[in-house]
Amino acid sequence: MNDTRRGVLDALADGPMSGPELAETLSVSRNAVWKHVEALRESGFEIESTGDGYRLGEIPEFGLAVEYGLDAPFEIEYHDSIGSTNDRARELAADGAKNVVVLADEQVGGRGRLERKWVGPSGGVWSSLVLRPDIPPSHAPLLTLAAAVAVTRAAREAGVPADIKWPNDVLVDGEKLCGILTEMEGEANRVSWVIVGIGTNVNIAGEDLPAGATSVQEQAGAVNRRVFAQRLLEEFDELRTDPEKILPAWREHSATLGQRVRVETRNEDVVGEAIDIESPGVLVVDTDDGEVRVHAGDCEHLRPV
Repeated sequence: MNDTRRGVLDALADGPMSGPELAETLSVSRNAVWKHVEALRESGFEIESTGDGYRLGEIPEFGLAVEYGLDAPFEIEYHDSIGSTNDRARELAADGAKNVVVLADEQVGGRGRLERKWVGPSGGVWSSLVLRPDIPPSHAPLLTLAAAVAVTRAAREAGVPADIKWPNDVLVDGEKLCGILTEMEGEANRVSWVIVGIGTNVNIAGEDLPAGATSVQEQAGAVNRRVFAQRLLEEFDELRTDPEKILPAWREHSATLGQRVRVETRNEDVVGEAIDIESPGVLVVDTDDGEVRVHAGDCEHLRPV
């Protein structure tokens, strides 16, 4: 959404305003005002023409409207349907984009870790954030943890008792609510860009979900997806601007710490009690042979011995 259209919405939020008044307020022509109003209407905003001027009615439940009222510095690029939000985000990153969120109602070619297929039916919040953080590549995993915390907080605000299985699976009673896939390009000591793909099952019925998955709707009823997406992005933005908060927040929402786990790594299975997480996302496991630090792997929660 460009600045003029955002200005139109902000002006109308205070009450009806005529075309000439909008033109003067925004320093554009009356014809430009009309064009921007029509574009907003096409995006789903209800803008009535009344005797008092233009009047703002209902705000769309999703789409570009996510940018309206968003308290985070992101620009939204919305698609009704897309193959993969991460693929589109990579195109934008290659063109120099920054702080853009590719958002879709439906994702038909999504993927997760290890190229696993990720189903993205209509009703979800499928998003990929294009970031250019001033961090060394070794710190990039912290952004993945921040995304997991942001989804968990948004879900809990919606009434869903979500928590996090290491490193970034957002679950409800063991069923998957969200998938996160982070991609990065850079050099040895500098990040060029990071894409954080966050796919959340929001207003999706149980019969449209794969086995082992759940949704906000299944857990707590349908919610306003615009508000859910805004809260997710706002929580993520707060964490990325203050990285010292990420690990404490992850610990607070962790389902893994204190659990007996088996972590399948490239070289071995690590079995023991998960006792802590260290920067930038290393799981500390207390095994029979002492503490082991696991940087990556598939984590399984085991029943207590």
